Amino acid sequence: MSDHTLLESTIHRDLRVRTARGADLGDAVMCCIAVPDEFRRLQNDYPILFRLDVERDAFAPLAMFGFENGENLFLDGDRWDAGYIPLAIDIQPFLIGGTPDQDGEKQVHVDMASPRIADGEGTRVFDDDGRPTPYLETIVDKLGALDAGFRASGDFVAALRRHGLLEPLTLEITLDDGSINRLVGFHAIDEARLAGLDAVVLGELHKADHLMPIFMAVASIGRLRELIARKNRRVANG
Repeated sequence: MSDHTLLESTIHRDLRVRTARGADLGDAVMCCIAVPDEFRRLQNDYPILFRLDVERDAFAPLAMFGFENGENLFLDGDRWDAGYIPLAIDIQPFLIGGTPDQDGEKQVHVDMASPRIADGEGTRVFDDDGRPTPYLETIVDKLGALDAGFRASGDFVAALRRHGLLEPLTLEITLDDGSINRLVGFHAIDEARLAGLDAVVLGELHKADHLMPIFMAVASIGRLRELIARKNRRVANG
């Protein structure tokens, strides 16, 4: 259960955070929220898919790490085997106070129930004088990028839906050991639909800075093959 609280130097002067990687630190997850601004970096390592929240009737872009809940095929003990860690993972245990659609100055919150909260060890958040450490300053920058990305995601996904660019994706994989894995409930960019867009629509998408992340999401589908290879190696190694 989470315990979100406003980060304050007077209260959290001695707070330390475990910045290593590991399943015990909350990294054993199948996917995480992604934002269009980071698609270029994500597509080098991860498939980018979209999942529909039926209750909210809203799609969320996701960076995929595995094929089942709790599976992160990029996690190798205490090492994250990828060149880039998605922002939504990298900022933990911190988060932005309020909701992404709120205007005005944002506050940094911390989840005090996170396993990353250290007891006498880890990276300091504030120095002895109560000033933010370089670590916290970096986190604040990443939180700002994530917040801006969330704000842009709404228009991006709306454009995808408006032009019919999302199609259901069902993936059935037969692994080397004969077992079958299925990936269901996700959507991907409809490449045929994208190829059929006229110049006017393409121009609108480009002007709104949507075209590049669309192409990056398309390119990322090639990473599914590498994700399957990781799964095969994981199964073979027990």
